[in-house]
Amino acid sequence: MLNHLSLHTLLCICLFFPLVCGWNKSAGSLGEGGKLWLKSKPDPSIHSQAFLQDTFPSGFLWGTGTSAFQTEGAWDRDGKGASIWDHFTHSNVSVLAKETADVASDSYARWEEDVEALEYLGVRSYSFSLSWPRLFPDGNAGGQPNSVAVRHYSRLIDRLLEKKIEPIVTLYHWDLPQVLQENYGGWKNDTLVGLFEKYAAFCFQTYGNRVKYWLTMHNPYLVASQGYGTGIHAPGETGGPSAALTVAHNLIRAHAKTWHTYNTHFRPTQKGKVSIVLGSHWIEPQKGQATAANVELCQQSIEAVLGWFANPIFGDGDYPVSMKIKHGAALPSFTQEEKLWVQKTADFFALSFGPNNLRLGRNLVHYGQAVTPDLRRVLSWVKLEYGDMKVLVAEGGWFSVTPEGREDTVAIYLMKRFINQVLQAVRFDGVQVFGYTAWSLLDGYEWNYGYSVRRGLFYIDFSQPDRTRTPKTSAQYYRRLITDNGFPSDETSREVKGRFPCDFHWGIADSTLQVLFYPFSPQFTDPQLYSWNRTGAGTLRPVPGVKLPTRGAQCTDYLAIRDHLRLFALTGATHYRFALNWSLILPRGDVSDVNTEVLRYYRCVLTELRRLDLEAVVILYYPTHKTPNLGLPVSLQASGGWLNYSTVEAFQEYAALCYKELGPWVQYWITINEPNRFVDIYSDGIEQRQAAHNLLLAHAKAWRLYEKKYSSEQGALVSLALHADWAEPANPFLESHTAAAQRLLLFELGQFLDPLLGTRYDRKRGDYPQEMKAYLETNAADLGLSESPLPSFTDTEKEEIKGALGFIALNHFTTYLVTPYPHTSATTQQKQPPYHGCQTLSDPTWNSSSIGQAVVPWGLRRILGWVTQRYGATLPIILTASGIDDQAPVEDRLRQQYLKSYLQEALKAHHLDGVNLQGFYVWKLQDRHGPQFGLFTSTHHQSKAKASVSIYRDIITQGGFPEDNTVQTCRFNQPQELCTVCAWIFKNKALLVFGGCLLITAVMLAALIIVVIFSTRTRTRDRGRGRGMSRMSSRRRREGVPVCSCPPVVIKCAT
Repeated sequence: MLNHLSLHTLLCICLFFPLVCGWNKSAGSLGEGGKLWLKSKPDPSIHSQAFLQDTFPSGFLWGTGTSAFQTEGAWDRDGKGASIWDHFTHSNVSVLAKETADVASDSYARWEEDVEALEYLGVRSYSFSLSWPRLFPDGNAGGQPNSVAVRHYSRLIDRLLEKKIEPIVTLYHWDLPQVLQENYGGWKNDTLVGLFEKYAAFCFQTYGNRVKYWLTMHNPYLVASQGYGTGIHAPGETGGPSAALTVAHNLIRAHAKTWHTYNTHFRPTQKGKVSIVLGSHWIEPQKGQATAANVELCQQSIEAVLGWFANPIFGDGDYPVSMKIKHGAALPSFTQEEKLWVQKTADFFALSFGPNNLRLGRNLVHYGQAVTPDLRRVLSWVKLEYGDMKVLVAEGGWFSVTPEGREDTVAIYLMKRFINQVLQAVRFDGVQVFGYTAWSLLDGYEWNYGYSVRRGLFYIDFSQPDRTRTPKTSAQYYRRLITDNGFPSDETSREVKGRFPCDFHWGIADSTLQVLFYPFSPQFTDPQLYSWNRTGAGTLRPVPGVKLPTRGAQCTDYLAIRDHLRLFALTGATHYRFALNWSLILPRGDVSDVNTEVLRYYRCVLTELRRLDLEAVVILYYPTHKTPNLGLPVSLQASGGWLNYSTVEAFQEYAALCYKELGPWVQYWITINEPNRFVDIYSDGIEQRQAAHNLLLAHAKAWRLYEKKYSSEQGALVSLALHADWAEPANPFLESHTAAAQRLLLFELGQFLDPLLGTRYDRKRGDYPQEMKAYLETNAADLGLSESPLPSFTDTEKEEIKGALGFIALNHFTTYLVTPYPHTSATTQQKQPPYHGCQTLSDPTWNSSSIGQAVVPWGLRRILGWVTQRYGATLPIILTASGIDDQAPVEDRLRQQYLKSYLQEALKAHHLDGVNLQGFYVWKLQDRHGPQFGLFTSTHHQSKAKASVSIYRDIITQGGFPEDNTVQTCRFNQPQELCTVCAWIFKNKALLVFGGCLLITAVMLAALIIVVIFSTRTRTRDRGRGRGMSRMSSRRRREGVPVCSCPPVVIKCAT
């Protein structure tokens, strides 16, 4: 029923590049970035390492940004000159995008609306770029500026300051005046170093008294590599690595010259700060193998992008050694004086962390290693490599390909992930990040991608002349983050103290219990008598001709049962949930052929559990997704399985046999496990609904049968177990997502529980949820159906189904984010949309297992609350399965975290929400093969207890999470009258034990004295009798009476 598209998958399809930098030798030696790969990565089993609930330091500079070319439009208005990007998009050079930015977001005319958008967000800073060709159409700052353009930017800065928004101004964001490209060859010519410095000096002089943060240029790596190396960006030159190296050299010198100009002429009066925005990627050793060779390749990969510019500016003033080795003479060199001149020409580090670097880096600079979206790690690398200084994330964000206006759900979770990684770098790693710029404020022209992707917090319909700014849901989310200053702790992160009730089920859940007749103990069943080691070979040999009496096989002969339950006992659990094998018990599907040996084996398991004072929860049918039989007897599956009503009748017959043969030892029956998930095996939606319908009828018949024939005598409760993961609206700002999440819960749970229980608001039972029926009827036409695919119940069936539930059994493992299924031509062609019309995602900030199961403890509390709210608290709820896979062989930290956090949420549900929760069963007891869900390793790995066994046993012993961590003593918790003598005995038990020991000692001494006295008298009497017998014998010999002389008896034993 679920269509799960993981955001992890989306993140891995895309590449990510982050960066941060600084210097402060007190933070450690410079050039130690390579050591980061040798350190252990943050442990995801620690929740705060996966997602940190905390806030940023006071005064954190929350912001957003734009660039002039992407958003201003007005490409030739008010005297603006052409830029290289204007020429690039107007010519045939641009092969990836045919659109132009002539109007773009029209921010030149609508800048006041941009400021209103900033006010909506509540940001404290706004990063924007000045257009060099707008201010100086001929590119020469030595001449007269365009006065209209000067006033435009001056008005913008003044309005920002009026609104208490800090302007962060970029001098160059890729829009070089076209005339400089034509006259000098652009950045290939070092003449531009001086021209850029003059342009920057004008900007400092004109705006510097109002601007405290200056950025000389944005991501020069892309200017050099894509603009002049590959030609993907303007000016579209394909000069290869040699041209890119020359351009980069000139860009670095231009930046350094500009910084020195500010430092000498403007800093003393303006007190501002100047830096350069650098972009990079992050990379991890392939397959996690941090060998020396892989680590060196990772280091070289970062140096080839980030180090190219950061090493001269933040390091030793020169290029990385790895680049010198790779490029040789093609790499320009700095003189010794230039090294000192370039070094430390930035007052803080500014990072570009966006998609533009990543695609290029995927093919050119990954060196066979794994590019990964880990902003925290790259921040830590920069601190180790260049020292400790203040950092501004000057561009953070991703893009969205969805054109549907304000709905950009994926962007929300990417933003959440990136910003939380920054928070972790601040709180755990001590990186001095002082601001974050969400990119970008508006949808705009995305360089070589044109308008095919969007990065704005505000949506713009480029087909409309008014270019209205409409806040997307990511803008709403970012506004919330700014208001909260991060991710403050909420109710879900706070622990509660308390205990579960004394009759709470502490359980272990397994699937179908394997019937293992071997190993088997032959004691008392083998008529042979054996002799051992007669030949010295240490072997047993039967003694010929000897036959001993035997007895029938007993439960103790099945050694597998003893070993299995020995493991179970080590957990301290009180209840064991397992399933019977229908196809083993009834090979032909009916009672004409009953495998009594299998039934006997199950009976032995149950009696052994009873002997150990443990309760059994037995599942009659445990469906599997394994073809061809799906856990059914072969004949039943061959006749149509659950699509044929005859299987319903066959199940009732099977249930009757199990109740009769095993019922005396079972207090909890589950008829069918997870029928709501089993029906996914059917590809056709109509078949899914029919199979679910028959499964529900089969349960009801089995329940009624037990109620009529066995309940009064055996007294067990009967239920069916439903898979019950929580469905969270993926986008909390869209009603359509809230409706989709509720609809998915109805299809997953309400489809089965509503017919059985009705709801608190509508006690009419025996039918499917009205919301579900209405949705299917409405959408039948869209699905190509003439009527709803939902079967209907007869009046008799409704009466049979009503109330056929003794308790509510739920299997809960995780939480999904839910969105409406996108009904596009592409998705429709790929496959038939699901009948519930929902699609599921996973939050990339959630910790997850190796198979992708997310650890979301609060989802358990919410699903329990939803069930209680809809169906009331009359029936108890038992969580009959909950667990997670963990690849650790013994130290399963992820599972330990899972058990503690999920049981915490269960306690909250019970204590705070009034949920009638009566049990929690951990899935499962033992691995079959390698490390997975088991609390114990497989038999191939000596059935070792994992660390989580101790955690679970301690929680059981304490009955939950008490304040004092003491053992739960349930027998004294129940009100009862103790007799006076009993109370006195309990109070003085130590004295009584001591007195008992004295009494036993005295009795033993007295007995010893009596024995000695008695023995002494006996010996005296025997001596007297012996003398008398001797005289009599002598007399007989003298008288000729014969005396019997018997030979000694020798008893020989076979050896």
